[in-house]
Amino acid sequence: MKKIAIFGAGGFGREVKMLIDQINEGSKQWEFIGFFDDGILKGEVVNGYPVFGGGDELLKYAEQLEVVFAIGNPVVKKKVIDKVAGNALLSFPILIHPNCQIGKDDVSIGKGTIITAGVIVTINISIGAHVILNLSTTVGHDTKIGDYCSIMPGVNVSGEVELGECVFIGTGAKIINQVAIGERSIIGAGAVVSRSIGSDVTAVGIPAKPLAPK
Repeated sequence: MKKIAIFGAGGFGREVKMLIDQINEGSKQWEFIGFFDDGILKGEVVNGYPVFGGGDELLKYAEQLEVVFAIGNPVVKKKVIDKVAGNALLSFPILIHPNCQIGKDDVSIGKGTIITAGVIVTINISIGAHVILNLSTTVGHDTKIGDYCSIMPGVNVSGEVELGECVFIGTGAKIINQVAIGERSIIGAGAVVSRSIGSDVTAVGIPAKPLAPK
């Protein structure tokens, strides 16, 4: 079994530990050793497992280690990954829950991506690196999801959608077919995106409309 750690010991990080356990129930793949987290003191214990420190400690970690990043904020997630990327001993596995449905026709999934229980990914889909597809998300045909995106539970992404890098989509949102969402944009929980959204925008409502700048 390969040693694996989770960066992020909050609620989602603990859920990712559950995902690792459920993968291991089918076939023993991972030896979970603990967490890294910039917001928790080194040496603390979370659900029976140690916190080894934060990004500084992970950058200097001196053994081969698989790491996944359970950080919901895509911009923060990218900064942490960029910080530790210089450690050649680190690898970034793809975690896929055993009950997901993922098509076999032209589906690509980037390193470090986390796909949780109940997710459906159909066909001709490109999913970037370090993406989160949270519980019961659906992704339709010919969709492209950029690196570092975080898609929260119950989101429906229709066909021919394009999500730029570091997009965040809140719980229960719906993305109508053939729209694009620019990089670093945020879609609020429950929103319905029926028209394309530019970069660095926060959009909410039905239909989703950008919030006015403060």
